[in-house]
Amino acid sequence: MRSMISDEKRARLNERQFFGRRKGPGLSPRQQGLIDDLYPKIGLSKPEKRPGALDPKALFGPQFSRFALEIGFGKGEHLAHQAIRQPDTGFLGCEPYINGLVGFLDTVVREDLSNVRVYDDDARDLIDALPDGSLDMVYLLHPDPWHKRRHAKRRFVNPHNLDALARILRQGGELRIVTDDPVYRQWTAMRMSQRSDFDWLAESPKDWRTAPGDWLFTRYALKADREGRWDCYFRYRRL
Repeated sequence: MRSMISDEKRARLNERQFFGRRKGPGLSPRQQGLIDDLYPKIGLSKPEKRPGALDPKALFGPQFSRFALEIGFGKGEHLAHQAIRQPDTGFLGCEPYINGLVGFLDTVVREDLSNVRVYDDDARDLIDALPDGSLDMVYLLHPDPWHKRRHAKRRFVNPHNLDALARILRQGGELRIVTDDPVYRQWTAMRMSQRSDFDWLAESPKDWRTAPGDWLFTRYALKADREGRWDCYFRYRRL
């Protein structure tokens, strides 16, 4: 039976989706166990779509003084690295790809991480629900470049999403965007140059070609380097 959703509405939904596939190879019994047992403990349900509906202070508790968000964390190598380095920071991570999510859940168990909460759907659900100025850091690492011109609207770096990130970042907070894709480098630089609410922290070319001091070279980053693709590290301060 044909879905009742119209072709026009389906097209609008596809334009809004900035991530690709949701699931890869089948999960092992152990992996499925992580989804069944651990995700309900640290996973987030879809929040109400209004600023303040998801308060990180209430979510993590009074012992946490800083909060960060990673959009599309893959298998969570970088997210785990930062959570270990910054035990006083509450980390929110979004990853719709189920095989990546379960890889991170495995790390949560192995490293006994208690300062992370995860969401298995569109990061903008959380962004829309967070209070104004509630985050100290937002990471967007290796976002899908959506190479085809007709898919450019799906790129996460766009005026609407940047407005939303500006709202939830505190004054002096940092937005960090990393990409090894030459098209996305240019795309990001052009769109961020149009912003008056973010200050680019680079003072010379080496600043955006040199990894930050707390950077973790993930398997993806190392593979890109072997294949001759170099990372560009965009760092912006919220004004």
